[in-house]
Amino acid sequence: MTFSEYQQKASATAIYGAGNAVNYPILGLVGESGELANKYKKVLRDDDGVLTNEKRQAIADELGDVLWYVAALARDLKVDLEEVAQKNLDKLYDRKARGVISGSGDKR
Repeated sequence: MTFSEYQQKASATAIYGAGNAVNYPILGLVGESGELANKYKKVLRDDDGVLTNEKRQAIADELGDVLWYVAALARDLKVDLEEVAQKNLDKLYDRKARGVISGSGDKR
């Protein structure tokens, strides 16, 4: 499945109204990212950083929720998720080629 296909299929499950476009997926993305981080924090706290298959799957499930909100946000912004992914890779490979991938700042 491509990112574009995922974006299209995921949009069929969106139940928030047009009045909540952009703001709903941004807030959802922040919330799900927090849930993902919290699950991993508990692995560090309770399991000395050792990921069991069960905890790995729970984190992967949260990652799926993050992906859904990323796709929803891209749709609401009227951008294709596949293009977003490709532009990001182009940017990163350009930074790598110029030796600035480990620097800081958006415009390096």
